[in-house]
Amino acid sequence: MLLTAAPQDKLRAARAAARSWRRGALSHQFDVAMPARPARPEEPPLLPANRMPKRGKAGSERSRIAMLHALAHIEFGAIDLAFDMAGRFGAGMPRAFVDDWIGVGADEAMHFALLDRRLRTLSSRYGALPAHDGLWEAAGETAHDLLARLAVVPMVLEARGLDITPALTAAFERAGDARSAAILGRIYRDEIRHVAAGTRWFAFACESRGIPPVPHWQLLIRTHFRGALKPPFNDSARGQAGLSREYYSGVAVPNYV
Repeated sequence: MLLTAAPQDKLRAARAAARSWRRGALSHQFDVAMPARPARPEEPPLLPANRMPKRGKAGSERSRIAMLHALAHIEFGAIDLAFDMAGRFGAGMPRAFVDDWIGVGADEAMHFALLDRRLRTLSSRYGALPAHDGLWEAAGETAHDLLARLAVVPMVLEARGLDITPALTAAFERAGDARSAAILGRIYRDEIRHVAAGTRWFAFACESRGIPPVPHWQLLIRTHFRGALKPPFNDSARGQAGLSREYYSGVAVPNYV
């Protein structure tokens, strides 16, 4: 699945892998090396984050298309991240760990399909605009360590989605784009579960190694996260996911109390 580049082919491969896993047609074995990078389509072109074009005025159709495209790109990369989590770190973990991350991968495939379909109804498509590669840069930085991957990807990057999505959804609603707002609402609800899975497995892996989770998470963020944790934070949604303030308050800039 990670070696499949074309978006529609990747969607089919992700769905087929999830169905096969649920049926028990895939064994709990991890004897195939994971690729350093997943296959990527020729479009969209990938630019450094600081060279990404501005999205325009809030509320315009152009800016909404740009935002939906950015979200579609995140979800497209998140398909690979979830399956990479299962394949790279599943050995030695309970089967439920793989259950969770293959399920997350299936969710991300569905999210991408919803966003790409919405872009097409707006006379656009995934690949029509440039994007950046920040998600997979984070994956490469944490490929060596399950705890680092869990700390950075679901517990920082996906948790950030919980912070920004409610306001973004409200902006789409104000612009009269109820269909896009409904898609964002669905993604938001699913992402709470995804962050919860990351937080739960981080705590499990720390406990199994005799490591206190909160200070170790903060150490991993200072070591492996290329950026700053900045408020505002959606404490309510993060709390639903088990990601309490004690994790991020001590490393937020400025300190969040």
